[in-house]
Amino acid sequence: MNKKRIAAGLLTACIITFLFFPSSSRSALGPPFSSDARKASVPLHHYDPGIKTVIGAPERYLIKNKDTFLDIARHYRLGFNEMEALHPDLDPWIPPAGVWLVLPTHWVLPGSLDKGIIINSAELRLYYFMKAGVDHVVKTFPVGIGDTDWPTPLGEFKVGEKRKDPAWYVPPSLREKYRVDVIPPGPENPLGKYWIRLGNSSYGMHGTDIPWSVGRLVTHGCIRLYPEDIKHLFREVQPGTPVKIIYEPVKLGVLAGRVYAEVHGDIYRMIDDFVEYGYRRLQEEGVAEKVDMEKFREVLKRKNGMPVDVSLKEQKP
Repeated sequence: MNKKRIAAGLLTACIITFLFFPSSSRSALGPPFSSDARKASVPLHHYDPGIKTVIGAPERYLIKNKDTFLDIARHYRLGFNEMEALHPDLDPWIPPAGVWLVLPTHWVLPGSLDKGIIINSAELRLYYFMKAGVDHVVKTFPVGIGDTDWPTPLGEFKVGEKRKDPAWYVPPSLREKYRVDVIPPGPENPLGKYWIRLGNSSYGMHGTDIPWSVGRLVTHGCIRLYPEDIKHLFREVQPGTPVKIIYEPVKLGVLAGRVYAEVHGDIYRMIDDFVEYGYRRLQEEGVAEKVDMEKFREVLKRKNGMPVDVSLKEQKP
């Protein structure tokens, strides 16, 4: 399904603009999840900068009758894009029951911080770094971001104001079109129950009344999370926390002395020569001499978002 068509049918839960859907449309298209069907706790991943920068591990899931990629993605805290990229040959709306799926619950870290947030818009994923004593730990969440006409801005920010049950104030330029000045807190509010502003900008991280839009290019620049994930992040992150938004479709990490590459598509079409960009990333990370170039070229071609060991055969841990 064309992303433009999907974006046109989704609510753009950003403070700039949004589209209305009747409630019946949302309930019909959204995944039928109950609160006890979701994973209750957010996985906490330990890592050691420079030694271990690959977290998680692939999981397996047996498709059940009436499952969709939306159902499976939300249950495992994945975005729709991650499921679709890894399994392009399956129908995401009617995947075949009884088939085992590999789930992309495995990630190369896009850098690291002692404390703060990195959002890699190229993979539609947020990483929240913190310290637990002497340990480095990270939590990670899928996100929805700006579409190709309104891309999520890159740069460095700090967490600004935090609001629970925010109202959405429609910009003057859109009031005539939508015939409304403000959307009060409640189930129809496109910001969801929580809003975290990025500095003094008009952008923020927030929830959504359409959870199935996470993992898509649907907003006008804001970063949207599943309702249960923004609730967790809202509780933990404090004003002044650093936030970096980057665009890194090729990530390189280390696990047990081996080099791993994780490659995503160039969703914003910012890269003229993707292969040259990939080789440049090898040089930037200082791992070119440790990598099997044939393996690396294949990973660049697939762009399925899964970390792959691209080390030379003779390389020892």
